[in-house]
Amino acid sequence: MVNEDAGYTPAEVEKKWQEAWDVRGTNRRSSEELRAAENPYYNLMMFPYPSAEGLHVGNIYAFTGADVHGRFRRLTGYDVFEPIGFDAFGIHSENFALKVGVHPMDLIPKNVANFTRQLRRTGGMFDWSHTVDTTDPAYYRWTQWVFLKLFEAGLAEQKEAPVNWCPSCMTVLANEQVVGGRCERCDTPVEQRRIAQWFFKITKYTQRLLDNLDTIDWSETTTKAQRNWIGRSEGAELVFPLVDASAGHGSVDPDTVREPDETAIRVFTTRPDTIFGATFMVLAPEHPAVDRLVSDDRRGAIEAYRAEAQRTDLVSRQKTDKTKTGVFTGGYCRNPATGEAIPVWIADYVLMDYGTGAIMAVPGHDERDFEFATEFDLPIPRVVAGPDDDADTPLTEAYAGDGVLVNSGAFDGLGKVEAIRAVTEWLAERGMGELQVNYRLHVLCISRQRYWGPPIPIIHCDACGAVPVPEEDLPVVLPRVEDFRPDDSGISPLAR
Repeated sequence: MVNEDAGYTPAEVEKKWQEAWDVRGTNRRSSEELRAAENPYYNLMMFPYPSAEGLHVGNIYAFTGADVHGRFRRLTGYDVFEPIGFDAFGIHSENFALKVGVHPMDLIPKNVANFTRQLRRTGGMFDWSHTVDTTDPAYYRWTQWVFLKLFEAGLAEQKEAPVNWCPSCMTVLANEQVVGGRCERCDTPVEQRRIAQWFFKITKYTQRLLDNLDTIDWSETTTKAQRNWIGRSEGAELVFPLVDASAGHGSVDPDTVREPDETAIRVFTTRPDTIFGATFMVLAPEHPAVDRLVSDDRRGAIEAYRAEAQRTDLVSRQKTDKTKTGVFTGGYCRNPATGEAIPVWIADYVLMDYGTGAIMAVPGHDERDFEFATEFDLPIPRVVAGPDDDADTPLTEAYAGDGVLVNSGAFDGLGKVEAIRAVTEWLAERGMGELQVNYRLHVLCISRQRYWGPPIPIIHCDACGAVPVPEEDLPVVLPRVEDFRPDDSGISPLAR
């Protein structure tokens, strides 16, 4: 019983029983016990970032619920293993070190010690004999080992790519970290740059990732978000041969058509049936074909537009409510269905990292293309008629509903599903297209232009290129660099 005269002092009572739990090993599980457990349950919560002097209320909010769940499982007969650790590398910890003017190698161990003290006082059933600190070389030697295995399998590569760049944080941001064109951390306007990055080729597993969503016990909301993120699209890749600039819009002169070789423009579309309504082509400003297509009189305008697009983050470029902008290259390609020469434009709403970086614009049946064609006075024919329309019904807005083909030659009258198959087969027979599955999922960028993180275990050799560090030499330990501040070069302090 509590001595009422002495009063109840929570700190003393908690300390007494927490020490008793430590002596008894109440929450401790040996490796042997874990292997022999008849009813094992792994209760893992997100490790905290020790990027401040102590825990905040959000940490406690998250850990309390997870800990209660672990206790419930223990009471219902499970052998619960509840480890804890610290996600101590990364931009959050480095930014805090920069803020207080202390090197992270000196600061973070102190933060971890204080976080440990605070977490112990919460009374959670954490197993303190099994802790993780991501800055411990004994830990990150295994993240480096995983990297080497991916590199050996051809699943890790370094290449230059367009990225979102925060000039304040001085690092690359994922699309998910850009909100309204601004960095989610510091609210600074985000720019686009091309920087050499390391990537994991998670796109090799897109269909497997998609199929496995049917086997996991996740909420419908979460699985739907994952499906949208992976973004499987069934359609066709179509070939648009380049034509001489002298052809002019609408020309069907076969002598102006170049052979459909590697210089042809390829597009991915989920609606190959609407190709008869493609009246212009739009390329991403970064598309390599732009340099081959641009005429001398358009070069200045093209370069100015490219420079402006480079200053715009990738997320803002995809906004549907922004005014459409673009520049005519002066070049043409041939619509493989109609034989007509159609103009090739560049516009920032087309991105290089989705599909082929080029679209066939069908303004009659795509909202963005309709807005673009309206802005630049380009033809907007109808090639799909809804239940109340015919081939001559005027279009006051893009019609994206179902219907039958019109103004599409021998394919008039076909419904959507049949038309997609028939048109694709017809183009394939002529060497101008093939069925294809595309995904929105991109390769995963793992590079950061900051200091505080595990070094990538690659030797850069002038003669041999990228050479993996031998496994027996792991870990590659992060060296102490006194001036670890990032700069605007996009180069890590380790590389400088």
